[in-house]
Amino acid sequence: MRWALVKVCLAVTVMVVVAFAVPLGLVIKEMARDRAFTNAERQAAALGTSLSITTDRTQLDRAVASTQAGAAGRMAVHIPAPPDGGEAVRIGTARATAKDLATVQRTPRASTAEVPGGFALLQPTAISTGQIAIVEVYVPEGEVTNGLATAWLILAGVGIALVVGSVAVADRLGVRMVQPAQRLARAAHDLGEGRLGARVPEDGPTELKSAAVAFNSMADQVVQLLANERELAADLSHRLRTPLTVLRLNAASLGDGPAADQTRAAVEQLEREVDTIIRTARAAKPQTQPGGPGAGCDASEVVRERMDFWSALAEDEGRKVRVAGIDRPVRIPVARPELVAALDALLGNVFRHTPEGTAFSVDVHNGDDAVIILVSDAGPGIADPEAALARGNSGGRDGSTGLGLDIVRRVAESTGGDVRIGRSVLGGTEVRIWIGLGGRAAGTPGRRGHRVVRRRRAQH
Repeated sequence: MRWALVKVCLAVTVMVVVAFAVPLGLVIKEMARDRAFTNAERQAAALGTSLSITTDRTQLDRAVASTQAGAAGRMAVHIPAPPDGGEAVRIGTARATAKDLATVQRTPRASTAEVPGGFALLQPTAISTGQIAIVEVYVPEGEVTNGLATAWLILAGVGIALVVGSVAVADRLGVRMVQPAQRLARAAHDLGEGRLGARVPEDGPTELKSAAVAFNSMADQVVQLLANERELAADLSHRLRTPLTVLRLNAASLGDGPAADQTRAAVEQLEREVDTIIRTARAAKPQTQPGGPGAGCDASEVVRERMDFWSALAEDEGRKVRVAGIDRPVRIPVARPELVAALDALLGNVFRHTPEGTAFSVDVHNGDDAVIILVSDAGPGIADPEAALARGNSGGRDGSTGLGLDIVRRVAESTGGDVRIGRSVLGGTEVRIWIGLGGRAAGTPGRRGHRVVRRRRAQH
């Protein structure tokens, strides 16, 4: 496309240059010819004044010599013989033929005749005898074409400059059009090869810029779709952790024997497979959308339901359990399955990462503009809370993918809240989930929420 544009521009420019330069050159040629003959006519007219006064040869010789053409030997005067007898008079160097002179005498009009080396201007003039004398002025070919070569060279130079300039401009325009198209093609090829980070600079002509914007938007959507698919696989895999935890605890109580060993080995293998799936799918950034108007659940009800499940396991392991703040409904803008997944992730971590017999508690605090859920334990705690919250960080624990806390964080952030990890009053880890109710920005629970948390913690 680039060279096609250059060829088109070259053809158009050449046609324009030819269309204007050739007529202009012809006009310059005519102007040079007119200038030369106008000068000759002026000198012939100056001598015609002397002929109208006298036909004396001596005086005419002086008159011819006084002119520029006469001094250069390029003027002649032809006086016919008088009617009463005598000879014709010729002064100066004549170049015109007798035929040309006779034609001018018959039709007394100025005429131009071609002669060797140039042209002869024949100017008829009436003399005192009533006859027609002819003043001949020789115009060399050099005067007729004087300055014409220079003019043609200037026109040719201008034409060449226009052609070169138009080709350069066309080439730049072609590059400006072709490069965005080439970048778009390369990015499409890279995206097809699986390089999802391929993007196109949004510049160039309007049409190609729109194409680049559309391509980048498409690539972002493809990446987001793939990320959501991987995230869904990771979340679903992580939710298998809850039944796996139950199986592992039950398998531990089977005692010794081949069947018990096989069951425990199968559970461990299943856990490893689930961990592999989670680690494979965890690269994409998750996306949790807040619920629409009317969406949500009763946090107290969900906590009671899940604690009924986990309390049975806690009793088997000799863990003390405390639940507070679920004596009345607490409505939050989180879908029930999402809150269930978040609680199961936190409680599953308690059972997985703390020794048997470690106590834990779940507290629900209802504020004006935020609901705070605290999950605390009396375990060893988390050495690096920020790393534990970071996606993909194992927190230094075997078998941990870091996705559990990430699920909790996404649930909180979908409502404008956040998650923080600190030291609990039980001596271990405290995970604080702030679920916004629409009154504040992320991570800033209401004052009443702070007061309630401080008061209840002081009571315990």
